[in-house]
Amino acid sequence: MTNSLFDLSGRTALVTGSTRGLGQAIAKGLGNAGAHLVLNGRSVAAVETAAAALRSDGYTVHEAAFDVTSETEVMAAFERFDAAGLEIDILVNNAGIQHRQPLVELALSDWQRVIDTNLTSAFLIGREAARRMIVRGRGKIINIGSLTSELARATVIPYTVAKGGVKMLTKGMAAEWARSGIQTNGIGPGYMLTDMNEALIKDPKFDAWVKARTPAERWGKPEELVGAAVFLSSAASDYVNGQMIYVDGGMLSVL
Repeated sequence: MTNSLFDLSGRTALVTGSTRGLGQAIAKGLGNAGAHLVLNGRSVAAVETAAAALRSDGYTVHEAAFDVTSETEVMAAFERFDAAGLEIDILVNNAGIQHRQPLVELALSDWQRVIDTNLTSAFLIGREAARRMIVRGRGKIINIGSLTSELARATVIPYTVAKGGVKMLTKGMAAEWARSGIQTNGIGPGYMLTDMNEALIKDPKFDAWVKARTPAERWGKPEELVGAAVFLSSAASDYVNGQMIYVDGGMLSVL
């Protein structure tokens, strides 16, 4: 019974931004739980390369290269899924970017780019997925937030605003779609060992701060998000809705 609660066999999971980093780790974890995978990225070549690598490891993989910030491309992608008979049972809105700059120096174009990639994309893709999930009466949506869904940090304000928005978008989706059998929840990673954080990881002062600030006294590993992702994708979370689960080594729990 316990294993069946977390079994994703027969389900198809679309993970945005899944050619590398956290998205790829989550995709692999869902695949290990039995899900078929739909990989996404903006670059056709990157999606093809990542898909080929996963197929060689035995995963069932579909490719979906599209720009998550483009309403036209998002809608066209779901129309292709429909035409192919591909039902998205699990959506993980993971695509994201970072931009570090003091707020008074920030250009509107950079603000908009971060907001569009980290927040608006989750609305666009979530809307299209939910339109189809509502008809089927079931579905799982996981929005990837951040520690900055709760706390601000200087020089990354657009990211902070976007991830705060992700938290409230998650609650809003739950408010509207729970009655249709859809569970929408979020995962907030702590400081993780990813390409996006490479400059911070290599900065001795920042590295020391992360380890001192985190009760676990270390950075997180991308694969450590898998347990939460599988739980929120599975029958084990059928009465969990509108929640953010922070996988942060305890950082948000201490002063």
